[in-house]
Amino acid sequence: MKSRILFLATALVLTSTQFGTAADHKPNVLVILADDLGYGELSCQGFTPEIPTPQVDSIARSGVRFTSGYVSGPYCSPTRAGFMTGRYQTRFGHEFNPGPAQRADPKFGLPLSEVTIGNRMKEAGYATGWFGKSHLGYQPPYHPLKRGFDEYFGFLGGAHSYLDAAADSHNPILKGTEPVDNIGYTTEAFGQQTVNFIEKHKTEPWFCYLAFNAVHAPLQATDKYLSRFPSVAEKNRRTFCGMLSAMDDAVGSVLAKVREIGQEENTLVFFFSDNGGPTKQTTSGNGPLRGFKAQTWEGGIRIPFMVQWKGNIPAGKVDDRPVIQLDIHPTALAAAGVEAKPEWKLDGVNLLPYLTGEKSGVPHEALYWRFGRQIALRCGDWKIVKGAGGSGEMERGGRGGVASTEGAELYNLKEDIGEKTNLAAKNPEKLKELSEMWDKWNDGNIPAAWGPGRNAPNGKRGQKKKTGAE
Repeated sequence: MKSRILFLATALVLTSTQFGTAADHKPNVLVILADDLGYGELSCQGFTPEIPTPQVDSIARSGVRFTSGYVSGPYCSPTRAGFMTGRYQTRFGHEFNPGPAQRADPKFGLPLSEVTIGNRMKEAGYATGWFGKSHLGYQPPYHPLKRGFDEYFGFLGGAHSYLDAAADSHNPILKGTEPVDNIGYTTEAFGQQTVNFIEKHKTEPWFCYLAFNAVHAPLQATDKYLSRFPSVAEKNRRTFCGMLSAMDDAVGSVLAKVREIGQEENTLVFFFSDNGGPTKQTTSGNGPLRGFKAQTWEGGIRIPFMVQWKGNIPAGKVDDRPVIQLDIHPTALAAAGVEAKPEWKLDGVNLLPYLTGEKSGVPHEALYWRFGRQIALRCGDWKIVKGAGGSGEMERGGRGGVASTEGAELYNLKEDIGEKTNLAAKNPEKLKELSEMWDKWNDGNIPAAWGPGRNAPNGKRGQKKKTGAE
């Protein structure tokens, strides 16, 4: 009898060690990033019913949808650098996109001095996978496999054909470090690679970053998705509809895999977009917001943002407190049981106590932006902004040159979400207060390590230029 009890006890220990239990298994973390998806497009946002997105909407139904969700950069690479580090990318000179691989500044890449979320999750015992777009460096030291990720399938540039793996020899689709010959349709491929990763690592904690190139240009969709929108007459809009629908399907396949392995209540899920929609180029709309991608108006920086962790945070909640993609880094670490250290100098905030109701205040006193000469700051309902096409007309969309608060406009977003009425003249004290806050924040930034044109000047006057690799 004693030997039988010993056998059963040993078997139980081995089973628990192999598969883990709900009590001892660290939560998985899944981060899903859409590319160039405007604030107004998802059906859960409530602005247009044209493109059903039931799978992405399910994240909002099962979790919290932030209506004041932001990104720290108004276009691709800066936002991704901020997410990866949990720090404003202007802290380390990653202010602009680099251009195509063959013309990019040689210094371009997420600085090697910066520690990524992949590094930290891997150190915490997680299997780490990255599937889709990188846009954080073309050279080998910047490859995802060198930045804390065990597995990678995607491309290193800013855009790619959805159908042709060999469309750009300077920016191939890679499995690990090796080019692949066939991709089918990238949206489906990136979703399937994510599904495969989750299945492979289902008995251990995993961190997965799924960075779609959808719905970024070029506008390309297969007949499977185009056929869903026969009533949309305009060609570009119909293609965009198909692209977003394909992405929604891919999100659904990933979420289904999480359910299949019984890990829904043990998986923290984030969904956001890297910037607002470039409406003229792709038709991606920003709802009631002013402006577009590459602008510091709300339409460039305010994005769909939702979080799901079934059984751990409320379901179906809408939260208007301002949050930012920088928060994902410390929130994921907190879920994994990793305490952020002061020397990491994270700008992001752990959102878990705000999601659970443990904390009732706002996560941030203020949020900040610098993008060439364009600037912005949001504090409560108030926002100061110098955006392209505003009262101070800016060359080249305001990307090059030195940033300052001089000539900034003032808006009350609670009363004027579309930034139509400049209140600067009526509220000079509020304008001064927020301008001083922005100046103080900007003291902690450095000049851009590369510019919208090669080595374009930016940042604060008189500051010694630092490189992005420092």
